[in-house]
Amino acid sequence: MATRPSDGTNQSLGEAFADYVPSLEGRDIVTIRERYGLVIDGQEREAADGRTLTTIEPGSGAPLAEVARGGAADVDAAVAAARRAFDDGWRGLAPRVRAKYIFRLARLIQDRAREFAVLESIDGGKPIRESRDIDIPLAAAHFFHHAGWADKLEYAMPGMDAHPLGVAGQIIPWNFPLLMAAWKLAPALACGNTVVLKPAETTPLTALLLAEVVAEADLPPGVINIVTGDGEAGAALVSHPGVDKIAFTGSTTVGKAIRRELAGTDIRLTLELGGKGAHIVFDDAAIDQAVEGIVDGIFFNQGHVCCAGSRLLVQEGAADEILRRLRRRMDLLRVGEPLDKNTDVGAINSEAQLGRIGAFVDEAEAEGCEVYQPLGALPGQGFFFRPTLVTGLGGSERIAREEVFGPVLTVQTFRTEDEAVAKANATRYGLSAGIWTEKGSRILWAAERLHAGVVWANAFNQLDPVSPFGGVRESGFGREGGRQGLSEYLRLEPRA
Repeated sequence: MATRPSDGTNQSLGEAFADYVPSLEGRDIVTIRERYGLVIDGQEREAADGRTLTTIEPGSGAPLAEVARGGAADVDAAVAAARRAFDDGWRGLAPRVRAKYIFRLARLIQDRAREFAVLESIDGGKPIRESRDIDIPLAAAHFFHHAGWADKLEYAMPGMDAHPLGVAGQIIPWNFPLLMAAWKLAPALACGNTVVLKPAETTPLTALLLAEVVAEADLPPGVINIVTGDGEAGAALVSHPGVDKIAFTGSTTVGKAIRRELAGTDIRLTLELGGKGAHIVFDDAAIDQAVEGIVDGIFFNQGHVCCAGSRLLVQEGAADEILRRLRRRMDLLRVGEPLDKNTDVGAINSEAQLGRIGAFVDEAEAEGCEVYQPLGALPGQGFFFRPTLVTGLGGSERIAREEVFGPVLTVQTFRTEDEAVAKANATRYGLSAGIWTEKGSRILWAAERLHAGVVWANAFNQLDPVSPFGGVRESGFGREGGRQGLSEYLRLEPRA
């Protein structure tokens, strides 16, 4: 695919980096076994039918480990174990004792943070700086936060009696494996539920390492069960009659199928699905800060972020200068080995996802869009894609409408505030948006009109356990984080 250098700067950078020797985080601090089983009722076991799947390292394209491929029989065993644990003690455990277990999980994650970070980067492809400085600390923070709520639910839900739902089935994606597990496990446990967790098939290893931490924390057997596998295991979990709640993070297509499956049942459901977030930059914005926010909004985690700011909307008066600075900033991004501490953009999670991203960009270029990519050699093995800027769009192109889930930013301009909001809302998604301006009144005006579950002002991708997160429209429903996230795992009744 063609690249579009701006002024030759990126070519000289490519030459300067030609002899660069990566500074790698030590792989030797993590042990990757040849084979992993399911974790059910506190015990590791093979899949009932003995099947396995192979997890691949995105940074090299080489196999990492064989992982049990769970099916319906394994899900049935996991749900039964979770039900026993719920009925035989976890639901009736003093909330302060549950809080101690959750707090212990948080501390153990911190204690093994470096091990988790390295494994997350090896298994998922993300830069070690992001795993080390963002994902793992934030995962621990979610457990700490919810440990604090476990014995205070009466204050979280004033005037209500709060009861756990029972067994929660939780299905997590491959872009933030440990963090998404923490988002779901922590509130479920704090509210007194037990869990069957189904990790993504391409990134199961940190969930299995978490199982070791669960055992070390002495959680009662069956409180957390982990069934690895592909969509077959996920479908079996969704359709299981013994589950009281399903929490799913993933694609809109699968989310719709889950909603159809559960329609007419009393199983509680939360869905956090795809996004096509609008990043709106007005002409009075602080340009340097806005450019950094744009870069973080789309190139963080290789663009494998459901709330990524993948649609840049720039006011006409500032467009030329912002795009000039954005291209120069992109020229400085280093695409490379995930364990290199200087890598900005790591490996695409899988070969299939790499092909999907490339197809979007090729199609846009064939439709007459202008594609800019910094030059410079990519690693010789693994799945890598250059940061990409797409301009000259009319708005009807597939790349402007559909979620790419990669390091690809589309750009359109606007003249007025009304036009900016109209273009931002011209999507079937509704997960996130960002606004860059020095006018507080403009931020409030736009935020009220944007159809998005999360709106950031002069920032992007800022997440915290205290703040609820979720979408509207085809980005799903329900919230994770904050008091709103707790309520998703509770049966609430007016207090007598």
